[in-house]
Amino acid sequence: MSGVNGDENERLDGEPDCSEVLEEVYLYLDLECSEDRRSLIQKHLEDCTRCLSEYGIEHEVKALVARCCGDETAPKELRERLRVKLDQLEVQVETREYLP
Repeated sequence: MSGVNGDENERLDGEPDCSEVLEEVYLYLDLECSEDRRSLIQKHLEDCTRCLSEYGIEHEVKALVARCCGDETAPKELRERLRVKLDQLEVQVETREYLP
């Protein structure tokens, strides 16, 4: 079923469907989505036992990783190399957007 904007992951009532919620569960867990989106996902999780179960598993995995690796930080040299690479990638993406 296609949503209002032709998005197959959005129901006609504007609510996200299960596949969309599960694709965005880490954004939700990491607080990396808008408040409106968080509210929609939270409501879906409250109403959908299947997604709530999957969310619970993802939440536990994230908590386990945080407990096991939370105090570790990458060496300064590695962080700097990653920053440079990400900056280069960002420049490439921006450049491609403006090419005909």
